[in-house]
Amino acid sequence: MIDLYSWPTPNGRKIHIMLEETGTPYRVFPVNIGNGDQFAPEFLKISPNNKIPAMIDTEGPDGTPCTLFESGAMLMYLAEKTGQFMPGEMTARYAVIQWLMFQVGGIGPMFGQALHFLYDAPEDSDYAADRYSDEAGRLYGVMDRRLAENRYLAGEEYTIADIATFPWARDPGRKEQKPKDFPNVVRWLGEIEERPAVQRGLDVLTV
Repeated sequence: MIDLYSWPTPNGRKIHIMLEETGTPYRVFPVNIGNGDQFAPEFLKISPNNKIPAMIDTEGPDGTPCTLFESGAMLMYLAEKTGQFMPGEMTARYAVIQWLMFQVGGIGPMFGQALHFLYDAPEDSDYAADRYSDEAGRLYGVMDRRLAENRYLAGEEYTIADIATFPWARDPGRKEQKPKDFPNVVRWLGEIEERPAVQRGLDVLTV
């Protein structure tokens, strides 16, 4: 059983979707980041960086509990645990890992900053908003070129790289991007959003 501590943000939704896709039994415990629940001492024992999501696998390796934070690591763990959405062959495996790292190191931080400076910053900063929305456009372009030649980010198979990136890449317009500029991303987003497990994952903590 996975005890998942989460909130319906893009990073949280990565794990909601992965758990639904793999059919892994789980219980979800809401961590309301708007109320500051992520700073509670009990949560910091699980996630020392005070970020969601975090999880405890009550039946981890050798039957002992395993605690994890950082959504990329959690996806890799769940892929290995279930044998799903991560190929075993080395070249294909590292194709997945490099696109997962692209999301963790690029898409997430840059899209997050774009959204912050476009909508949430206490003071307007045209420089910051333009800087991060421009970077969001560049990253969408990287994805679009990749998806022009591949059905999914790591190749022809749906993997944790897609699961990680999809929640962040939804709604390009919110990052001041024109969907028509990224037709391959739009195709990819639509295909993933049609998956029943993805729809269930998007509903976690929102219904």
